[in-house]
Amino acid sequence: MTRRTMKTICSPAKGLAAVTAMMLAGSLVGCDAAANALEIIDPAPGIGASSTVDPATAADALVQLETIQVKGRAPKTGYTRDEFGPAWADTDRNGCDTRNDILARDLTDETFKQGTNNCVVMTGVLADKYTGTMITFTRGQDTSSDVQIDHIVSLSDAWQKGAQQLNVDQRKELANDPLNLMAADGPTNGAKGDKDAATWLPPNKAFRCEYVARQTAVKAKYRLWVTQAEHYAIVGLLKGCK
Repeated sequence: MTRRTMKTICSPAKGLAAVTAMMLAGSLVGCDAAANALEIIDPAPGIGASSTVDPATAADALVQLETIQVKGRAPKTGYTRDEFGPAWADTDRNGCDTRNDILARDLTDETFKQGTNNCVVMTGVLADKYTGTMITFTRGQDTSSDVQIDHIVSLSDAWQKGAQQLNVDQRKELANDPLNLMAADGPTNGAKGDKDAATWLPPNKAFRCEYVARQTAVKAKYRLWVTQAEHYAIVGLLKGCK
């Protein structure tokens, strides 16, 4: 039996230019077109490849960045993971939880647990974008954490930059949005924590342009803001993308 795919609410679009156009046109939170656009920027990058965001796309991201407010970080008061709903909910109603959806999307050579409708990923190989290395994933108590699902814009960072004003359903969507999720090396994800682009960037320099472009798209989609230092860091990176 084949695994059900993640649901698409809006028509697929291509590239950050389409995402930018939608944001500038006032696209509402809840439309998955932005997610569709960013998911196809680089579905399976080569290890050590050059930046996956070309100059034209980087220019689009810079335009999008200008639509995002620049403000100071709000207090973290009141933040808990529960404010974003249960972890890895099946928000797209495809029968698989979000963690397994992202593992299946980002890993290659996957195997699935029998009897789960190809939902529960048991093994696979990750071309990790954060480190530029290959990681073998094996589900298990002592091994599952080798590959984690990272929120590209961390939920704590989102909370301090506007997510407190989102409603419960919008925060749940943010926490499970494929646009904001990526399988990643566990220790590197742990080192990132809730840092923004001003304080943490992927060790793999080839991925940094795409990384900040995706952060920009997420913050625009959910109407979050950036700090001045974060804004400068993203601008500096995008202007150097090649």
